[in-house]
Amino acid sequence: MSKEFFNVRVYGILINDNNEVLISDEQEYGMRFSKFPGGGLEYGEGLTDGLKREFIEECNTEIEIINHFYTTDFFVKSAFNDSQIISVYYIVKATSNLNFITKTIMFDFDGEGEVLQSFRWVNLKDLTPDELTFPIDKHVAELLISSL
Repeated sequence: MSKEFFNVRVYGILINDNNEVLISDEQEYGMRFSKFPGGGLEYGEGLTDGLKREFIEECNTEIEIINHFYTTDFFVKSAFNDSQIISVYYIVKATSNLNFITKTIMFDFDGEGEVLQSFRWVNLKDLTPDELTFPIDKHVAELLISSL
């Protein structure tokens, strides 16, 4: 019998000078998915510290938190386990050079392995919820589109 638990995740909405938002395409656990950059909070870590760590780990880029954008306000079960997902999204800006390669095609991974990741910029005027895989990210995309 599994025990249900909360899974707190934190994500950054990084918009560049060309009005494009950064999307992370990933392959892990045998599935492919697209999401905003970020990930799970580690025990003992605050939300903003966790997001800064995730951007350094995933994007090799330091960020500044501009403001809170959205926190999950509906039930979402994880696609990977029996946890309930609570996601917090922040608008962020890069405070260091962008030290990652971006692609133009979804899932255009370099190399092979169990865990793969690539990044791409999507113009905000072209952004649709279909660019993203998970229900919370789709909802955040809708909120982002309506805030333009």
